[in-house]
Amino acid sequence: MSLADEIEAEATTRQARILTIDIENSPHTLYGWGLFNQNFGINQIETPGRVICFAAKWVGERDVLFYSDHHDGHDAMVQAAWDLLSEADIVVGYNSDRFDLTKLNWEFEQAKMGPPRPYKTVDLLKVARRQFGHGPASKKLDYIVQSLGLGAKVAHEGMPLWIACMNGDAKAWDRMRRYNVGDVRITERLYHRWRQWIPNHPNMQLILGDEKCCTVCTGRRFKRDGEALTALTAYPAYRCTSCGTRYRSNYVLRRVSRRTIR
Repeated sequence: MSLADEIEAEATTRQARILTIDIENSPHTLYGWGLFNQNFGINQIETPGRVICFAAKWVGERDVLFYSDHHDGHDAMVQAAWDLLSEADIVVGYNSDRFDLTKLNWEFEQAKMGPPRPYKTVDLLKVARRQFGHGPASKKLDYIVQSLGLGAKVAHEGMPLWIACMNGDAKAWDRMRRYNVGDVRITERLYHRWRQWIPNHPNMQLILGDEKCCTVCTGRRFKRDGEALTALTAYPAYRCTSCGTRYRSNYVLRRVSRRTIR
């Protein structure tokens, strides 16, 4: 077998690595003169907030990984996050594009690590905003998953939990672990529920080098579902019976030569 054939065989048999991730960040420690409607200058920052822990889970696998300042040390935690992101084809989260991943990027930059290997992202908060708009009364993750019967976030005492963790309270860290791990589990459930609602989902056929699988879930059972129309061309459309995603074939059913301009 030639090298090209070996690369082709590997591309069509490997599994996509989809990572669900959620971080927890410490609050800033600040000096201030009051409690109401305050603005703080940079000279009032005592200790800037930073990532104190994260949970991550490979979609389809059972175990949830957890790393923290308390259990692993900050440097080892940041390295673990960099390694996991570098292994991932797709990273899934809730408000992860704007929050979780940018916070981690700042940690990588401060550690002079450079960016991890490129990966695609699926931010489920963007799906909620784009596909459901003003439908749900709230777009908070807890409200969304409870509304859909997918579970709920782990309850906690709020800011005192973060303060106790920052003070090294081992029992508080146990509660933080449960909370962080719980967020990753419900995020994965929401991802499975909403895959068919993500029109810009990274193309699994391209990632795996396999044109016979579903573009979203890699399933291999489909049924014909009408036609997909562009401005000039009609294509046969199919629906994946595993995840419900609708997509089109590249086969052209019919085409018009030009648009009528009025």
